[in-house]
Amino acid sequence: MKKYRAIFFDWDGTAVMSRKAPVEDAVSAMKPLLERGVKLAIISGTTYENIAGGTIEKYFTEKQLDNLYLGLGRGAYNYSFKDGTPVIFSHRIPDGDMLERIHRTCFDIHMELKNKYDFDTDIVFSRPNYCKIDLMVSSQRGDSLFMQADELQMLKEGLKTHGIEGGLGELISLSEEAGKKYGINAEPTCDAKYLEVGISSKSSNVDAILDRMYQESKIRAEECSFWGDEYVGIEDGIYGSDSFMCTEKTAPGDFFDVSELPGKRPSGVEQVGGGVNRFLEFLRGQAQKII
Repeated sequence: MKKYRAIFFDWDGTAVMSRKAPVEDAVSAMKPLLERGVKLAIISGTTYENIAGGTIEKYFTEKQLDNLYLGLGRGAYNYSFKDGTPVIFSHRIPDGDMLERIHRTCFDIHMELKNKYDFDTDIVFSRPNYCKIDLMVSSQRGDSLFMQADELQMLKEGLKTHGIEGGLGELISLSEEAGKKYGINAEPTCDAKYLEVGISSKSSNVDAILDRMYQESKIRAEECSFWGDEYVGIEDGIYGSDSFMCTEKTAPGDFFDVSELPGKRPSGVEQVGGGVNRFLEFLRGQAQKII
């Protein structure tokens, strides 16, 4: 495998098994690359406090942190580090009026699913620029906050049982139409259990960070790789959250999926399997290639 100047990767399920799992293996694999100037970018739907307990900076030196970026909150926040301290260099945080419209959009989706299909959902309103609509309220993930092997089939069966013949595609369309009612260009995504509706996605993160890397170090997309565990197709033409790292800007890069889930991936994504161990093995191999 070729040597990359920058590596973008999901956190939960790719670099660590769960948010409560030890981070030492990931940190030890990251350090040699950061030390030698390879840019690493963690791209995650969660917020800063859920990455290594909200203190990831304590694991690295200031020199190493100069090469670390975080794209978090499903497009909401993009971080770099200055003097060892995290700094938000760009964001997609709405004002109070826009946030209210996002909340109303998601509540309308919740009510239409209940009234039209008797389909129960829960909503998490506490995200910075989107809401999480739980489509499988009786199924809990525990500490494993990434897509599980049986969830795709559970979702399909649940939607069909309640007469949602259009499947997930119907939910995506419903979300987009609900957003228009409130003047929002909604960007819905789904990882089977959660339908997430807001004004940005991981696409916003990778594009902003890639632009930053080019400005600072002239790094181009073809010198980057993008790793995740949620690329798999949920329905025809609808893919998991990591597929949103595939953008017009990042397209020349290389994309890898460490998930073992069977199914179709977006064009250009290579399924390598192996989970967290496979990704950390890749990082360690990249460090060995650096002279």
